[in-house]
Amino acid sequence: MKHLHRCFAFLLCSLAAVFPSRAEETKGRYIASYHLRPGIHVTCFDCHAEEKPTKKAVASESCMVCHGDYPAMKALTKNVKPSPHDSHMGEVPCTECHCGHKPSKVVCLECHENEYKFRIP
Repeated sequence: MKHLHRCFAFLLCSLAAVFPSRAEETKGRYIASYHLRPGIHVTCFDCHAEEKPTKKAVASESCMVCHGDYPAMKALTKNVKPSPHDSHMGEVPCTECHCGHKPSKVVCLECHENEYKFRIP
């Protein structure tokens, strides 16, 4: 029985290490952490459009409510060379690069490795 308790405790600690807690997110590790900061007033529902969010990707339309549509983002990043929002791939869904609860990634670098340097939120 004592062994079972240790296994259970180990399992819980392992899960805690894999899944970020809301407290970790508020420390600024992910985009969701920024949205949780005082004064921002963005709720889980605002992005996920669900009372109990699932792991499915957030629709770009949810991002665009606050951040603007593709032409607005293209204008905002016009001085970034190359502009990630003026891609030859067209209007790439926001969540292809910007991830709320895990590190974001630069999808352009999957083909253009070592060609560009991007820092994305």
